[in-house]
Amino acid sequence: MTSSPTRPPAAGTETATGTAPAPGAVAEAVTAAGRRWDLLAAGLAALAIAAAVVVGRAVNGSDVLHVRFPPLSAVWVPHYGPGTPAALAVAAAVVAYGPPLADRLPWRRLLLATWGAGMAWIWSLALVDGWREGVADQLTAPNEYARPESVARFADLGHAVRTFTGHILIQTPDNWPAHIAGHPPAAILTFVGLDRAGLGGGAWAGVFCITVGGSAAVAVLVTLRTLGGEERTRRAAPFLVLGPWAIWAGVSADGYFAAVAAWALALLALAATGTARRPAVAAAGAGLLLGWAVYLSYGLTLLVLPVAAVLGYAARGGRRGAVLRTVPWAALGALPVAVAFTAAGFRWWEGYELLHERYYQGFGGERPYGYWVWANLAVAALSAGLAAVAGTRRAVRTAWPRRSAPPSAYAVAVMAVAGLACIVAADLSGLSKAETERIWLPFTLWLLPAAALLPARDHRAWLTAQAAVALVVGHLLITSW
Repeated sequence: MTSSPTRPPAAGTETATGTAPAPGAVAEAVTAAGRRWDLLAAGLAALAIAAAVVVGRAVNGSDVLHVRFPPLSAVWVPHYGPGTPAALAVAAAVVAYGPPLADRLPWRRLLLATWGAGMAWIWSLALVDGWREGVADQLTAPNEYARPESVARFADLGHAVRTFTGHILIQTPDNWPAHIAGHPPAAILTFVGLDRAGLGGGAWAGVFCITVGGSAAVAVLVTLRTLGGEERTRRAAPFLVLGPWAIWAGVSADGYFAAVAAWALALLALAATGTARRPAVAAAGAGLLLGWAVYLSYGLTLLVLPVAAVLGYAARGGRRGAVLRTVPWAALGALPVAVAFTAAGFRWWEGYELLHERYYQGFGGERPYGYWVWANLAVAALSAGLAAVAGTRRAVRTAWPRRSAPPSAYAVAVMAVAGLACIVAADLSGLSKAETERIWLPFTLWLLPAAALLPARDHRAWLTAQAAVALVVGHLLITSW
């Protein structure tokens, strides 16, 4: 909870209206007002989600919006599966024990516990749909990366990369499936690499994405602690574990993308604050991952916003020298990725221009902007969860204009606002219409810790709300993309 920097009158002093209330009464009134605003923000988000569903169905989602359960890319199939008992157990355990353990566990154990609990939550939600439909077949669907015939086209790796852009447009011979065409080649090359390592097929692809994607929460904790300290960072841990975000992290390649981006920002924070033992190595590692991220997804160029947030926060903390030394090392780290792909024959900007044309050749050109420009934001609220929405309200109020907040709270707020800015920019671009519950995972991730800004005594209630949304969506809908 943040408050105005204006100091209230001391207890017992006279004002124009009589004796001023005691400080405790003032704090209680401010807290009560803040909680009402939290509930209002969450309620408005729930109404927006409901409106997106009602309006989407009214305009005939499958024919006009090209999703079967607008605004989500999903099918209405109430069901349960082998993951149901596990999901209920994980949710109950995190709600009951998450907040106290987050306060008490040694830092390294907290990171391991967050990763383990996060993967348990992702796995259990995925297995609600069963092993095959929930995990093994997800990444071998017709538009996906691990489909055998798509991987086989990279038998001659150099030729495939060199001619990659020649198969992006729909009218070209042997055009790439939608997800491969919609991303630079690093995305498909990840799964080609798994295949060559003897880990081919949808099952191994799913295990890889869940394992790597689950680590994204750890990277967020490392970033926030490095920037602002432990207090609010620790409180954020249960919210990074438990929430609807996990439905789309398991199993999609975007969960993997989110982790790459998050670890890049974690290394950048360690370098820019001088916390890393070898800042130059950390900075170069951050640049390498940022470069790889941009070749995983065109949309991850928006990482420039959280990158600026990390560097700006570090600079304002009196570490300008470390920031100035970090930037060239990070650029040097990113350079080999760009050089390697360009030398292999793939030109990023050319691929982006062709993707833009391909986007409007398909459903992207038919989906109405007037619906998706606001329905996308409702989807983001659903993916992040109502607690994250309420927390993001507090984050905006804390970060801009800056108010009197502890460093850990301010770091959480700044990074949440950076994530929100990425979402708004992607939304307004018109190149994100539908499936944003999955596509925006690298940005939505940074909204989750904002729930730590909510009053600590309310955390179990908000965690319950997060789990409830995920369980309801996971058991009423089967996600597809």
